Amino acid sequence: MKYFYVLLVITFIQCTAAPKVAGQFTEAEFNTMADKMARGEVTDISVEELNADFSDYVILDTREKEEYDISHIEGAIWVGYDDFDLARVAGISKNKKVLTYCSVGYRSERIGEQLQKAGYKDVYNLYGSIFSWINSGYPLVNKNKEPVKKVHGFNQRWGKWVKDDQAVVY
Repeated sequence: MKYFYVLLVITFIQCTAAPKVAGQFTEAEFNTMADKMARGEVTDISVEELNADFSDYVILDTREKEEYDISHIEGAIWVGYDDFDLARVAGISKNKKVLTYCSVGYRSERIGEQLQKAGYKDVYNLYGSIFSWINSGYPLVNKNKEPVKKVHGFNQRWGKWVKDDQAVVY
């Protein structure tokens, strides 16, 4: 009987420590991950807040071009991350509300910080970024402005945070 309990404990540990299957996570797990990605230098807003006041923002997609081409929030302007240049936002008034997003919030917050240092006064980061957007059921479009239900998952490690098998991973 003693061995049965030991086996039961080992099985429990293995099951709870096993890596998550793509799309199988709780909101609390997603939020814990998203919290780790953002340092808090740029004010976060939720996908619900953005959806409610969508037209109030200039929306900047800070992912790489291939990610943006697969899908993005409609009306978002691609600015990139690895090769980001302030010249890409030169036509945007520094007094406009600017919202940045990426996959989960890390890259967009870094770009948001650069915008703040450059004098943009009202900069926000989309909490949980495009993964939170698609997980909440909000629409996306591809490079041809056609509605799509897939998002670039960046890689398998990050793509697992997209629900309902909606991540495209390369």
